[in-house]
Amino acid sequence: MDLNYMYAAGTIIFGVLLALIARWVVGWLKSRADETETQLDDIIVAAIGTPVQVAIVVIAVYFAISRFGILPENLLWILDPRYVTAFYIVIIAWILSSFIHDIMMIYGHKLASLSDGDWDDRLVELLVLVSKYVIWFVALMAILSVFEVNITPFLAGAGIAGLAVALAAQDIISNFFGGAIITVDKPFKVGDRIKVDTYYGDVISIGPRSTRLKTLDYQIVTIPNNKITTNIVINYAEPDQKLRISLPVTVAYGSDPKKVKEILLAIAQNTIKKTEYLLEEPAPKAFFLEFQESSLKFILYVWARKYNLPDEVKDAINIQIAERFAAEGIEIPFPQMEVRLKK
Repeated sequence: MDLNYMYAAGTIIFGVLLALIARWVVGWLKSRADETETQLDDIIVAAIGTPVQVAIVVIAVYFAISRFGILPENLLWILDPRYVTAFYIVIIAWILSSFIHDIMMIYGHKLASLSDGDWDDRLVELLVLVSKYVIWFVALMAILSVFEVNITPFLAGAGIAGLAVALAAQDIISNFFGGAIITVDKPFKVGDRIKVDTYYGDVISIGPRSTRLKTLDYQIVTIPNNKITTNIVINYAEPDQKLRISLPVTVAYGSDPKKVKEILLAIAQNTIKKTEYLLEEPAPKAFFLEFQESSLKFILYVWARKYNLPDEVKDAINIQIAERFAAEGIEIPFPQMEVRLKK
């Protein structure tokens, strides 16, 4: 009996020494893997290193206590082959979880770094977390199956829980995929001036759940991504930054339409020369649109250098229109009401 204990102790010591040798081999393989360009070998070595060392020690202990009969009768249940199978399942899940984690963290973040914003980095972290839970859940179900435990209630419960989570988080999921669509489709980018529904401003961030605009009043508007993907988006910064600005002008009946058009075009050309707001090409255009009830309607089209200059352009041109029309005797009509009293 004493010899059995000595043999068992020797077996365990041998297993520990073998694990130390495996540790040294893993360290050597890691140093060689660091010298290669690919990171796949580093990931493989890191995934199998610690689990293999633990497995060697546990297998040595199991062999020692099962081969040399040193266990008391009340502990013989440890030798049940099902525990061995469960241990192998844990080791495999450990290696697989570590491998998937490193693969997704290294290569996932590398791909995510190629795009603007940080939503895809958060997506990678979410997928890493989900994959880890899935692997260990499958491992747990496999272990319960080995011990002949009915796993149907667990699977049904997991399905119901997953459905409940999906229903509760449908807006979050919708916004999340909306952010993915925005990143892939690229209808706009950070810094662009856009209009979504009634919201108008500059994009300051594109997140996994929402997009933020800074309005012209310097207010921050947070718009859920699913609202953006289901609405018409106007991007004033694409395909380039110039913007056509329309300036409606009305004059009184009796005014010479040709003269009004000449004055409007002259004002536009003068604004091009004396300011940096407008482009020479495309050239300004003026049109006589219609006869209204109490006025003649014209419109002047000019091209601003950048989409964020509409107010400056309108101010510069409208001031000149008021001055020039006053000098030329062209009347700008205004609403009037004639009231007649009968005696």
